[in-house]
Amino acid sequence: QVQLVESGGGLVQSGGSLRLSCEASGVILSIRTMYWYRQAPEKQRELVASITRDGRTTYADSVKGRFTISRDNAKNTVYLRMNNLKPEDTAAYYCNSGFPSWGQGTQVTVSS
Repeated sequence: QVQLVESGGGLVQSGGSLRLSCEASGVILSIRTMYWYRQAPEKQRELVASITRDGRTTYADSVKGRFTISRDNAKNTVYLRMNNLKPEDTAAYYCNSGFPSWGQGTQVTVSS
């Protein structure tokens, strides 16, 4: 059974940084493209970043230059480093790779 656990969220001031982690069990992340999504209240879930098995990355225009997705295959973990955070980044953040179930996510709140 695949289980994804997101962590690392919190409350930060505008301009601050956080690093989110996505730890997996029941699946080997290194062979999969992994995605970070976010969902703000009353908004649809949106794709933030992705990383392929060979390390190619893509980003939403709204986070380009500020967020960095990476992976540690030895730890079966994917990260999302977020710099220069803005209030509009406030959302619950989730990782996934096409699995039907989702983790609980980790809340990021950016104050102005």
